[in-house]
Amino acid sequence: MSEPISIDIWSDIACPWCYIGKRNLETGLAATADDEDAPQVNITFHSFELSPDTPVDFDGDELDFLAGHKGMAREQVEQMLSHVTNVAAGAGLQYRFDLLQHTNTVKAHELLHFAKAKGLQHEMEERLMAAYFTEGKHVGRVDDLVALAEEVGLDAGEARSALESAEYLPAVRADQEQARAYGINGVPFFVIDGQYGVSGAQPPAAFENVIRDVWSQKNAVTAE
Repeated sequence: MSEPISIDIWSDIACPWCYIGKRNLETGLAATADDEDAPQVNITFHSFELSPDTPVDFDGDELDFLAGHKGMAREQVEQMLSHVTNVAAGAGLQYRFDLLQHTNTVKAHELLHFAKAKGLQHEMEERLMAAYFTEGKHVGRVDDLVALAEEVGLDAGEARSALESAEYLPAVRADQEQARAYGINGVPFFVIDGQYGVSGAQPPAAFENVIRDVWSQKNAVTAE
């Protein structure tokens, strides 16, 4: 039996294309589940901050952030958000930019590393992205993050201690260093089995095809 395919994903909680890419990957993987020799995968999420200078409590909505903080015309921002919302809907995600609370995401990344240590990284990643993009919840403050951690089964006291002590900040920085070493300057970015880089929120079929190809190659090597 071949070793599972490793899929390392660099993403940011505040990246709308990252949530779409995550869902498309899951859909692509689901399409391979009924294969006679279904691919086995291990997925790990890695930290990437798109806007590390963002304040925890940003005064304004997403339109204000992109128009003012990023220097984009408001009409351009409205068109872009409308487009992203439609693409997200196609992936089964109901984005609510009217509710979204823009914030700094470093503490959310620390929480993801804490959750990884407890075997709940995937659940925490999904909960954070859903909270941010579809529910309008704050994902930058410790109290809010602890509440979300509890929802996926993590111990509230341990989560709070990890966040307040910045215990996992070095792990966040290590992910960012690795991204720089790989030359990653935008997310989502998927590194498949340490050898193939896939950039952006590709459609499910693209993920399905590359996973099948990599699995086939691994099996061929194992057979030899």
